[in-house]
Amino acid sequence: MNRRLAALPVFLLIVFGGGLAIGLLVPPGEWYASLAKPPFNPPNWLFAPVWSVLYVLIAVAGWRVWRAAPRSRAFTAWVVQLVLNFLWTPVFFGAHRIALGLVVIAVLFLTILVFIAAARRLDLPAALLFVPYALWIAFACLLNLSLLFLNP
Repeated sequence: MNRRLAALPVFLLIVFGGGLAIGLLVPPGEWYASLAKPPFNPPNWLFAPVWSVLYVLIAVAGWRVWRAAPRSRAFTAWVVQLVLNFLWTPVFFGAHRIALGLVVIAVLFLTILVFIAAARRLDLPAALLFVPYALWIAFACLLNLSLLFLNP
């Protein structure tokens, strides 16, 4: 098997496995259940399937950019967005810091946009794989902001 193709399962393991591990270690719990929520708050059952699909898209996009240009601005943005993605859950659900969570997720959103802009020059499919992720995170920013206002 080609070494570059063999790296795809590693990307999938890091992204999907990391997201799953963080989700299991820092679940929403009673605190989140007790928060006042906006009417557009999705049902709890929706998060796992959405994130499962998004994590696969994130991993494949990262792998594609890494294959094309591992020392590129796009790949650096990919790494930064993954760190921010993994950081949000412990900040928001673990530390119960809604405002700081909003800062993290807003910077995550901007980093996703940087990745899309940089990746489109290297690998257009990788950039396009991030569009659903950008849309979900934009929605999550709105949800996070709403939770901040509803739970002062």
